[in-house]
Amino acid sequence: MNHKLLAGKLTVGIITAVTMSFSINTSASAMGVVSQSNLSTNAALRLVRKAVRECEQGGFNVSAAVVDSSGVLLAHLRSNRAGPHTVTSAFRKAFTSASLRRDTGGLAELIVNVPTTGGLQFMNDNLLLLQGGLPITVSGEVVGGIGVGGAPGGQFDEACAAAALNSGNYSDD
Repeated sequence: MNHKLLAGKLTVGIITAVTMSFSINTSASAMGVVSQSNLSTNAALRLVRKAVRECEQGGFNVSAAVVDSSGVLLAHLRSNRAGPHTVTSAFRKAFTSASLRRDTGGLAELIVNVPTTGGLQFMNDNLLLLQGGLPITVSGEVVGGIGVGGAPGGQFDEACAAAALNSGNYSDD
């Protein structure tokens, strides 16, 4: 075999191996990849169960929904006697609190007290500025949202959502 040809193939092989090694070892941040924390599905299931149970104990038939930090549904639970509208309202409250990173009751007050912010309610069809949605935070980072709908007043919806979050019973085992 021709030594120049063999040396050329060997050089190409070494350059290819070095290039592949470099591309494999490039960090995610150097590639423009962002890491994001989200709530697990198991934790979301525990939260909706706790929220619905809390409201049922108060005599309210509700739906509860939990979304991840991007507003994607992770878990949803509806009481046996909850109205069909509660399915949508719970999801939209959860979506709103995760997307806007705050409680939906506070947002509802904001658009009443500062009329120039009223356009918030029309930014996205999934936003619902009624009390009952809370962001889910871990170490100061929003990892999702919980929404409850169906109680005879947003303050009751929010209390059930808050009870689920305050139970401390939503981390993975």
